[in-house]
Amino acid sequence: MRHRFDVRIGPVGFRVGADWRAPIDQLADLYRDYPGCEDGIPDFTVRLFAARPWRRWIRPKMMMGGDFVLPEAAPVALRHGLLAAEMAMNLQMALGQRRYLLLHASAVERDGHALVMTGVSGAGKSTLAALLAGRGWRLMGDEFVLLDPATRLVHAFPRLVSVKNAAIAVVARATPGGRWGPLLADTPKGAIRHLVPDTRAIAAMADPAHPALILFPAFGHDADIRPVAPSEMFVRLTQASTNYVALGERGFEALTRLVTTVPACAIDYPDNEAALRLVEQAWATT
Repeated sequence: MRHRFDVRIGPVGFRVGADWRAPIDQLADLYRDYPGCEDGIPDFTVRLFAARPWRRWIRPKMMMGGDFVLPEAAPVALRHGLLAAEMAMNLQMALGQRRYLLLHASAVERDGHALVMTGVSGAGKSTLAALLAGRGWRLMGDEFVLLDPATRLVHAFPRLVSVKNAAIAVVARATPGGRWGPLLADTPKGAIRHLVPDTRAIAAMADPAHPALILFPAFGHDADIRPVAPSEMFVRLTQASTNYVALGERGFEALTRLVTTVPACAIDYPDNEAALRLVEQAWATT
């Protein structure tokens, strides 16, 4: 690749290469406080490249590749290069990670214990994680939660927080002084801006935490909180995991231990203030 950037996020190192300088410069700026790959060796490689040579200059479109690929993945416009890089990093983790059980979830930490939030797209887990981080919780991750099958600990993976549409203004007000990436308009999910995790999250990203509560939030409903049984929790988390099947017995054992030792609840909420109250209410019972 003509342009390259290396970064380590939590326990995972990435090498991102591109045919264009712009997305690499954006990554280097937003991840400037992060370390490089351990011993200079990445765990995963990402490539952003032109499907045809002329696509580098005429209506430039980038394909996403790397160690693992989805051949049917659609090309992305150059103006959305930062989003393409983040998506390609997600892809490598989803298809290639075998050390940890991956949950598509966000996580925050308090006093050495982790709150894990997962749900369907639009449930508000990224927004809630960013708002809780603005209230003193440590952000552990926005996209993936990494559960170690051997130690049962949750490892931090504090990527850029992907904030969408109306939530951008809400999170910006709640995190004054936060560092943001450019506004990416007209993406498949609308407007997106990436929030850089605060210095505490980056400095402590090597520190794991004990999972203490699994939360299933749902936005757009009257305020409600209810427990989730281990059987329902197991089904929901298998659906939220990108590598549960690939891990085989290790994945089954890790998830079984999680659902039988960690409480879970679901919250419905009409607005963010109600959600934050319900989170604190649920946390107080753990």
